[in-house]
Amino acid sequence: MKAAILTDTTKCIGCSECVLACKKINHLKEDVPRRWDFDDGLSARNWTSVLIEPDNKYVRKQCRHCLEPACVSACPVGAMHKTEVGPVIYDKSKCIGCRYCMMACPFGIPRYEWSDVVPYVRKCIFCYDTRLKYGQQPACTEACPTQATIFGDRDELLAEAHRRIRENQGKYHNRVWGEEEVGGTSVLYISDIDLSFLTYGEHFGDKPLPQTTRAAMEAVPFTFLGMGMAMTGLYWIIQRRIKLQAEQAREEPESKAGPEE
Repeated sequence: MKAAILTDTTKCIGCSECVLACKKINHLKEDVPRRWDFDDGLSARNWTSVLIEPDNKYVRKQCRHCLEPACVSACPVGAMHKTEVGPVIYDKSKCIGCRYCMMACPFGIPRYEWSDVVPYVRKCIFCYDTRLKYGQQPACTEACPTQATIFGDRDELLAEAHRRIRENQGKYHNRVWGEEEVGGTSVLYISDIDLSFLTYGEHFGDKPLPQTTRAAMEAVPFTFLGMGMAMTGLYWIIQRRIKLQAEQAREEPESKAGPEE
């Protein structure tokens, strides 16, 4: 099975139950808008959002989990990883904070914890560690009261999407967004409005972007990556992250305890 999500915007009522379920399962704190945040509702603490488009149409936005993700091919240390079942997940223990994944993503999804002492890249991981590995569907699709966003096998969801379009002539655009763009994605959309604002630009085409980013990464001289100075720098960055995280963890219990009387 290749895990996927199909979002039918005609069924979305804008309740944001998917957003709340995502925040709960991932223990995401309440988000405070920052001047560097995008206006699409996504941030390091909001991994999915519901956009309000013209004519009060609601459209959910999240990581597309590309079949051949550019973020994975752009990451020099393997912090981004494509699983066999579909989701693109993130290993923060490997991350060096280069943010190449953010620059490589054609949909502008990954976000950075700019205001945190120990910052990491954040995005939807399809509830891979908390639910998918245990045979459960993502929290967002389970929470949707109208089945505007549903979970299943990618091939089966594609068949369902085309069935709805075929049997409801004039209701939907004759297109399944995510079927072929940038080589295909694990998050699919059908809609009665044009979804170009979700950065499904025609200039992307159907060619997987890693074919481009991989060539760029291969152009980096391997001799440079093997230099002792570079390795020492990477080691220092990783060790500093671990140290800061440990210090932050020690400070939190002390702050909660309060001053002694």
